[in-house]
Amino acid sequence: MIKRSDNLLVEPVARLIEEFGKLPGIGPKSASRLTFFLLRAQGEQAEALAQAIQALKAQVRLCARCFNITVDEFCLICSSPQRDQRTICVVEEPLDVLAIERTGAFRGLYHVLHGHIAPLEGVYREDLKIDQLLARVRSEPIDEVILATNPNTEGDATSYLLLKDLAPLGVRITRPGRGLPTGADLEWADPDTLGAALEGRREL
Repeated sequence: MIKRSDNLLVEPVARLIEEFGKLPGIGPKSASRLTFFLLRAQGEQAEALAQAIQALKAQVRLCARCFNITVDEFCLICSSPQRDQRTICVVEEPLDVLAIERTGAFRGLYHVLHGHIAPLEGVYREDLKIDQLLARVRSEPIDEVILATNPNTEGDATSYLLLKDLAPLGVRITRPGRGLPTGADLEWADPDTLGAALEGRREL
């Protein structure tokens, strides 16, 4: 929101600062810097940004199968015949898909919930793509569902709910191991991380 001390700003500048300030991670100073950068930029640069935003809203949609972002009916992962069709990795957001894909360690399919259970924030089961996940497990030849929600209170609560819903369907249900990052020293590890690392240990 524009402060009273900013009343010297002309309306278009004040409006853009306010809109930038609504974005996650953008405070008042960053919003002002972005606005004045665009004000000084060449007209083509500002126009390109405006067109990119318009294209984002006009062209990007959710995959009809996994609810990842796409410009077609199905995303590139769901459309690929080289992916393992029997394993689904459940994540909270499309950005989580990108993070896992960067590792190159997973070759199955995904299902994006678009959030996590958070009653205090007004997010409940019906707000997530949970029923769509259950429908996929019932109709597709799925052997394993990996619950890769975030390792925090909300993510754990969401995984627990999913576990209860998925258990009667007879699929294998797993959760990524939690442990120490590569190169970490034990003495600097927090107790929760170190405990999870020991609980998630594997045979050598």
